[in-house]
Amino acid sequence: MTSKNPSAAKTVYVGMSADLIHPGHLNILRVAASHGSVTVGLLTDQAIASYKRLPYMTFDQRCEVIEAIKGLDRVVPQETLDYVPNLRTYKPDIVVHGDDWKEGVQRKTRSRVIAALAEWGGELVEVPYTKGVSSTQLIKAVKQQGTTPGMRLGRLRRLLGAKPYLRFLEAHNGLTGLIVENARVVEGSTVKEFDGMWLSSLTDSTAKGKPDIEAVDVTSRMQTLNDIVEVTTKPIIYDGDTGGRPEHFAFTVRTLERFGISAAIIEDKIGLKRNSLLGTDVPQQQANIAEFCEKIAAGKKAQVTDDFMIVARIESLILGLGHEDAVTRAGAYIEAGADGIMIHSRSKDPDEIYRFCEAFSEFNRRVPLIVVPSSYNHVVETELAAKGVSIVIYANHLLRSAYPTMMRTAQSILEHERSLECDSELLTIKEILDLIPGTASE
Repeated sequence: MTSKNPSAAKTVYVGMSADLIHPGHLNILRVAASHGSVTVGLLTDQAIASYKRLPYMTFDQRCEVIEAIKGLDRVVPQETLDYVPNLRTYKPDIVVHGDDWKEGVQRKTRSRVIAALAEWGGELVEVPYTKGVSSTQLIKAVKQQGTTPGMRLGRLRRLLGAKPYLRFLEAHNGLTGLIVENARVVEGSTVKEFDGMWLSSLTDSTAKGKPDIEAVDVTSRMQTLNDIVEVTTKPIIYDGDTGGRPEHFAFTVRTLERFGISAAIIEDKIGLKRNSLLGTDVPQQQANIAEFCEKIAAGKKAQVTDDFMIVARIESLILGLGHEDAVTRAGAYIEAGADGIMIHSRSKDPDEIYRFCEAFSEFNRRVPLIVVPSSYNHVVETELAAKGVSIVIYANHLLRSAYPTMMRTAQSILEHERSLECDSELLTIKEILDLIPGTASE
């Protein structure tokens, strides 16, 4: 960007996310411009996603907005939440920031900025907080308005490009979708959230009281999807079981795209679908490699957008067919057009998963690698990410946690002939009203 204020005596640096610009941001930029030549350090998607949600607008979109504001000299990427690397590169005379970072999670960042400026005699100018305007409240309002299928569809690829790994949690109705949407843990300056939801065929079937044998047809599963997309905004990965015949899978892909679903995962088995964690305890047959590649290719040919992803789930380890078979299949499926690979195991020891990860890392063409650590659940996410895993899916935990509590409640009422004894495990009516958007008490 060419200089708009070349004669300014001092250089000024402003770090911003600039996802939703409001009067408070404009006030900070006006103050900055009054002090000299302004450089905006625009946080990249990766920098923002390192401590909170992915921004609604891409970096290029946010950059376009900032560049259109009068009085600025240039916009540069800020690759980290920490200002110091950019400050040492540009050595500004002044850093301008809102005074709201004196308290809370940004206090440490502020201290590092002050220490860095002291290295060359720089100055920190803090602008009083603009009352009545809150980015948090604006973002909450945007979320309540929902999202479009197109925006949701492309979000998974953006997340994969912005974060070292993603975590997805199972949802099987609108309520569990809201849990995945809103669950969060604050640790220092970092907010942990689920990046999206997994529409499991197991939990969708079980919630309907039906066996996990593809007894619930695609039309019925689309109704579940509709319930979830109406009340959430995060990306959804669809458990497509075997995908059916290639011709049928092509129609499913188009339907999922219309819903704004980001990805479908299909497993390389044929015949009556049985849950993978049953392994060789029940009859299960793996698909021929060529036939499964044909199904992947049919799905890729059918999709309308470049954002939709088709992931091949490899069952070789589940069925006792070994490491080499799994690696061979992964290579073939990627060549057929798979946008990702899920490797599945029911071993409580992650060694066979780690061995696959090591072989996968040697592939010339890499795609995201997905795991479902239901059996080896003592392994933490960062260990899996260090092995090259891109997405960790918690595949059935909300349903599994809900059932015991509901059963205890039912038994308690039968035993005591009243509900008083189970109150400690229940939400209050007010909490229920506050939980669901649009029903909160006035």
